[in-house]
Amino acid sequence: MREAPQSELLGLDLQQLTALAAEYGQPAYRGRQLWEALYRQRVERVEQITTLGKDFRAELQARYQVGVPEVQREFVSADGTVRYLMRFADGQSVETVWMPQGDDGEQGDGSEAGEQSQLWRRATICVSSQAGCAVDCRFCMTALLGLQRNLTAGEIVGQILRVLSRQQVAPDAERINLVFMGQGEPFLNYENFMIAVRLLVEAVQIPESRMTVSTAGIVPRIYDFGAEAVRPKLAISLNASNEAQRRELMPITRKWRLEELMAAAREFPLRARERLTFEYVLLAGVNDAPEQAREVAELLRGMRAKVNLIALNPGPEIPFATPEEARVLGFQRALAEAGMAAFIRRPRGRDVYAACGQLKSVASSQSPVAS
Repeated sequence: MREAPQSELLGLDLQQLTALAAEYGQPAYRGRQLWEALYRQRVERVEQITTLGKDFRAELQARYQVGVPEVQREFVSADGTVRYLMRFADGQSVETVWMPQGDDGEQGDGSEAGEQSQLWRRATICVSSQAGCAVDCRFCMTALLGLQRNLTAGEIVGQILRVLSRQQVAPDAERINLVFMGQGEPFLNYENFMIAVRLLVEAVQIPESRMTVSTAGIVPRIYDFGAEAVRPKLAISLNASNEAQRRELMPITRKWRLEELMAAAREFPLRARERLTFEYVLLAGVNDAPEQAREVAELLRGMRAKVNLIALNPGPEIPFATPEEARVLGFQRALAEAGMAAFIRRPRGRDVYAACGQLKSVASSQSPVAS
């Protein structure tokens, strides 16, 4: 007879872990010990939770596993970025990216001294929220996968714990930033995403101020997200300066029009010193003209916002080209002249398919075609 799959402990909060301990006749403090072991000590197996009694550990082992994903492959970029191909208990894989010098979305002066001084002062982890994606943006490799399934809260948190362990860093010792910009649309897996956020803040101790979530424009969830007591910063993937073009590039616009998206953005309750981020992927000869930059500036006029410009990261089966640097700089200049703060996001890990829009569980380490 085939054994039933074990349940996973990752994803359970303190109250749930305390209730679990009580099921086994254990005192409430055992729940706290489980919590500490899972999220602070980052154990990988139940038998490693040595604060628990031997008999209790044996009982837990019979029914539960921790649930940290396995690293199937890792690909290291020339710039130090690492793309991890991670596999969950059911065999499903996603990708998670470690960027050791961070990815704030703002291009610095590029000096070697500046880069080295930041090397271990901060880092960013790019996290997946779904296996594949249903949004079908035409310039994104992940869209080619389609949606395979939502990730659980434990699987979202587990990616981060695995990367922290692989890199041998702790959130309280390093400035770790999280961007929910990996595979999937987080707002189409909203409940699990928000459970994961609360666990990351309360248990893993990564402040919400160091987290950013990107949405393609799930308008009802933007309103829900604005009402959350604990939430990351919000980034909206824009990528077009008008309704017709956005509909061509991002079919989701057929469900939530650009006008509705902009209304939700204008009503979003920003905290002190917080700005909305609008991400704009530049496609050569499609959406990268100065007049389109001026249209973007007009769309965002009066909002407390910034624009992150991302020159298309190339990949197989993507029917667009990367614009020349002069076009990218010209677009940025047109935005600045119109009074809009705009930053060029430097590509990280492009040579190992780890950059924005390239996550497709590519098992080959062959580099994409240079632009």
